[in-house]
Amino acid sequence: MAAGRLPPGALTLKQFVRRQQVLRLYRSVLRALRAVPAEADRRELAAWAREEFRRNKDATEEGAIRMMIAQGNMQLQELQRALKLAKS
Repeated sequence: MAAGRLPPGALTLKQFVRRQQVLRLYRSVLRALRAVPAEADRRELAAWAREEFRRNKDATEEGAIRMMIAQGNMQLQELQRALKLAKS
């Protein structure tokens, strides 16, 4: 393999960074859901989150991926705020 050439199927640096952002968001959502008091609600929300990530796993357009990450982060913040309010 020549220097600077990627093997077929390898991620570019930009794709690798986006993938890490998505995985970080997914883990953060699952961690936040641990604070949901009702087990049935926690399971339902985890299933919803898992399905949302699966549904969008084949997205390749950079702009769409950035938008989904931003939207996911906003939803995560909203969830964290709601859980914090529920505790107080």
